[in-house]
Amino acid sequence: MIKKILIANRGEIAVRIIRACKEMGIQSVAVYSTADSHALHVKIASEAYRIGDDPVAGYLNIHSLINVALESGCDAVHPGYGFLSENAGFAKACEKNGIKFIGPKSSVIKKLGDKIQARQTMIAANVPVTPGSEHNLETVEEAVELANDIGYPVMLKATNGGGGRGIRECFSEKELRHNYPRVISEAGKAFGSPNVFIEKCIVNPKHIEVQILADEHGNTIHLYERDCSIQRRHQKLIEIAPSPQLTEQQREFIGQTAVQAAKAAKYTNAGTVEFLLDRSGNFYFMEVNTRLQVEHTITEEITGVDIVREQISIANGNKLRFKQEEIVKRGFAMEFRINAEDPQNDFLPSYGQITRYYAPGGPGVRTDSSIYTGYIIPPYFDSMCAKLIVWAMTWEELIARSKRALTDMRVYGVKTTVPYQFSILNSDDFTSAEFDTSFVEQHPELINYSVQCSNHHIALALAAAIVAHTGGL
Repeated sequence: MIKKILIANRGEIAVRIIRACKEMGIQSVAVYSTADSHALHVKIASEAYRIGDDPVAGYLNIHSLINVALESGCDAVHPGYGFLSENAGFAKACEKNGIKFIGPKSSVIKKLGDKIQARQTMIAANVPVTPGSEHNLETVEEAVELANDIGYPVMLKATNGGGGRGIRECFSEKELRHNYPRVISEAGKAFGSPNVFIEKCIVNPKHIEVQILADEHGNTIHLYERDCSIQRRHQKLIEIAPSPQLTEQQREFIGQTAVQAAKAAKYTNAGTVEFLLDRSGNFYFMEVNTRLQVEHTITEEITGVDIVREQISIANGNKLRFKQEEIVKRGFAMEFRINAEDPQNDFLPSYGQITRYYAPGGPGVRTDSSIYTGYIIPPYFDSMCAKLIVWAMTWEELIARSKRALTDMRVYGVKTTVPYQFSILNSDDFTSAEFDTSFVEQHPELINYSVQCSNHHIALALAAAIVAHTGGL
């Protein structure tokens, strides 16, 4: 039985995992760099260990993390997301040292982290994939020849990439030749491998992903899908579960296909199978995220399944507690990634001290964050400072409740994406559930919210609209 877990991460996801540990009676061990000395995850963990002065390096130092786990008596490691969460070498190091890695086996992470191997695995399992190269590209001439065969536009992708990086769209041979060395450079710097491949670009698709759980006894289930189409430069802004854009037939198909894909890869623990849905209603496999997703929260809200708790249970060697027919979706949920950014200044990060912070509450509202009044957001990490999760029985109620929750959120001292996300909720194309991955670029007007549009002003505007609609009753 797992009794003590090292959380090899920081921020809100570390806080989320610590909370699950507390509920399960498991000791938690936090790690932190000097820049995170006053971070919330450090304050609430059972124990905390400093891993160096460099803000980031310690979170990526496998040797250091393994030493902390061994010295503190941990029998498991939870990697969260980002950092080393999809690093096969880290999972392997845990396995070698008798520490349970809360995630899939290192061999599975390695296979699915290589996009070429992942494609080959899915093709063998009859999972639909986009047309593209079946091996890494050797030269730009090979890329041009293949692009001519499958037709433009195409996508150049880092074979070991992820998180929206190492990707370039090419709409002509000129763009392909221009981007080829750049993607190779990005791949080498960001992922330690210069390998790239090419695939057909599905123009303006819907981005649909399926949450799966698989135990070590051969049982695999899905927890329905999430719609992640509202994104900017391949970075998600708003996620929805289930997708308001799918028919029940499509939902059943993609769920079963995700389970089929997971079984083909011999997957265990929690993971996400990502798909693109084109305008003709065809699904194409994109990748498998071999970790906990940022947006796992909305799946929890519609199914009632605590995914982090299930991860730990699976790592303990237990069978899944649920059969597929016992998983029932209820209502809709939406997650807003609250980033410390200035949307009207090309989303420039807005770091600094939070002078006041109030989290929204009320029915169907959950906030996952690691910030507090007085906390200084450091400039070394991702700009996401909180996640606002809203649930309601219907899509229309979800929109209304989400607006209310966004107006309730107060983050002073830094700029955030809140007013921009509120602006998105007022778009007819969004509220009518007619959107794809081009939504942000197709609606540049939404960025032109009033410069004076603080949370306070949003609240006043919403209150005035309610009064006008109800006659003040």
